[in-house]
Amino acid sequence: MSKRTMRAVTVREFGGPEVLAVEEVARPEPLPTEVLVRVHAAGVNPVDWKTREGQGMARLQAFPPALGWDVSGVVEEVGFGVTTLAPGDEVYGMPWFPRAANAYAEYVTAPARQWARKPATLDHAHAAAVPLAALTAWQTVVDTARVRAGQRVLITAAAGGVGHFAVQFARHLGAHVIAVAGAARHPWLRGLGAAETIDYTTTRFEDAAADVDVVIDLVGDAHDRTATRSLEVLRPGGLLVAVPAGVSPELARAAESAGVRVTPYLVEPDGAALATIAGLIDAGEVDVEVEETFPLEQVAAAHTRVETGRTRGKIVLTVTD
Repeated sequence: MSKRTMRAVTVREFGGPEVLAVEEVARPEPLPTEVLVRVHAAGVNPVDWKTREGQGMARLQAFPPALGWDVSGVVEEVGFGVTTLAPGDEVYGMPWFPRAANAYAEYVTAPARQWARKPATLDHAHAAAVPLAALTAWQTVVDTARVRAGQRVLITAAAGGVGHFAVQFARHLGAHVIAVAGAARHPWLRGLGAAETIDYTTTRFEDAAADVDVVIDLVGDAHDRTATRSLEVLRPGGLLVAVPAGVSPELARAAESAGVRVTPYLVEPDGAALATIAGLIDAGEVDVEVEETFPLEQVAAAHTRVETGRTRGKIVLTVTD
């Protein structure tokens, strides 16, 4: 392998995990205002396997799609005009989303301001678990819902990658957090700051929660009409942030009839927010959960694990030492 090539995961056709392969491809070069980052670890998210199947962000990419948006690594080169980062800096980020970033690779290029310095207290595997999930949680809880102290916030899929960050950010803001997850996750979620927990396998959350100010729904109507059912727990004027599939016309009509608000949401790169999140992590305010790591060559196994929808925190690929 030359200095101008690298290992990267490729997808030659849409399909299951078996379509993933590690091949030698051209190494990217940083343009002005961009940095080249040597990837040490890359997070795996549900949007990755959905894109692999031809869903997710596949419609926004040329074929074949490039997978992965979560990166932790070290700056290798900087393009003309970059003043905020230098070679040798340890960084993490969610470059380019929803456009292709190709994070399942040894090198990634992206604008300097889409990166932030890696939390000093985390290794690269844990740092790579943060960007997409934590930014989704931050931008829904802080920027979109504008959660305030004393509010009641219900979070579905609370034990997952986005969910476990959303629990912690809402708690950090002083909210009363109600976490919906399997019973085995309840002690852990209470340790993260959940004031109440609901076991979705035995109890319908709308039967156990009421007068909620904000619902962060990370499941959607495709699974047991979770988004529509969330409307039942909201107080008049409350807000449902519908993350997985947006707001269908049916969901919008149901929200209007119920006298509550609903909004779609899609995460976007935000280096400044990642810097704030890194500060919370380094201060011990936010924990990062990595359930399992896989080497890049086992990317198919990592996708299979994420597709179960039953992970505690995140799954991460280790790329380079």
